Amino acid sequence: MFTGLSAFPLTPLRDDRVDEQAFTGLVERLATTEVDSITALGSTGSYAYLTPVERARVAQLAVEHAGSTPVFVGVGGLRTSHVLAHVDAAAEAGAAGVLLAPMTYQALTADDVFELFRTVTEHTALPVIVYDNPGTTHFTFSTDLYARIGALPGIASVKIPGVPRDPEEARAHVSAIRAVLPAHVTIGVSGDAFGAAGLNAGCDAWYTAVGGTIPDPMLTITRAAQHGRPAEAVAESERLAPLWHLFTEFGGSLRVTAALAEHLGLVPERSLPLPIQGLSAEQRARVVAVIEELALA
Repeated sequence: MFTGLSAFPLTPLRDDRVDEQAFTGLVERLATTEVDSITALGSTGSYAYLTPVERARVAQLAVEHAGSTPVFVGVGGLRTSHVLAHVDAAAEAGAAGVLLAPMTYQALTADDVFELFRTVTEHTALPVIVYDNPGTTHFTFSTDLYARIGALPGIASVKIPGVPRDPEEARAHVSAIRAVLPAHVTIGVSGDAFGAAGLNAGCDAWYTAVGGTIPDPMLTITRAAQHGRPAEAVAESERLAPLWHLFTEFGGSLRVTAALAEHLGLVPERSLPLPIQGLSAEQRARVVAVIEELALA
């Protein structure tokens, strides 16, 4: 299950409540396009802004509407007891696995994070994806910590940040991580601009944010890399360079993805949880121009 394309849908809000119809529409759309898995309540899914009740409901809806597509559910929280409650809710919903990020307010140590994963893997039989997202969590994993956590029973995959752009450096980077992990633990790249580079460098999976809204181009990249056509994967990623540039310019993928989904009518206007304001009218016009330029509609 922890290979190929895992798409991260938004959790859209309307009037400060989860828009269940829009969310289930995103999930059904992903299942129809035959992504390899769906990850609900990732950072793109704004899990940190939702109540436990909302998170449990979103997990349930994702599983119910994904058909035969495996669903992974984000379970991060500031307190271990809260994380365990989210794990239980994911299990009750029928999730195929959980995605765990070490959320921070007070800075965490490597030992803090290891104990979090040890506690979770002892608590649940669900496979666990290690979520390394320093730009959001403000915690950076070391290779040594990958090794410690990867040895725990129940760890299924490690979601790493973007790889170096140079192909040789990217392969060396992925190989160094793979060398410290058990054979059954897959490596998944994140950072959408790095999807092709990561897959071509030997990553098993691509955990994609914008792929939760527009999966087709991401599937093109993934299938090309999987089937031994690295140049085709790179060419499609380079075609999407105007979109990747917007992510860099506007501080990440979340606001751009929300604006894209709103323009396509997949989610309501101003769908992000406050206090996140989303993009300005001028910035949204830039997103629309890129959508039209790349024929993403």
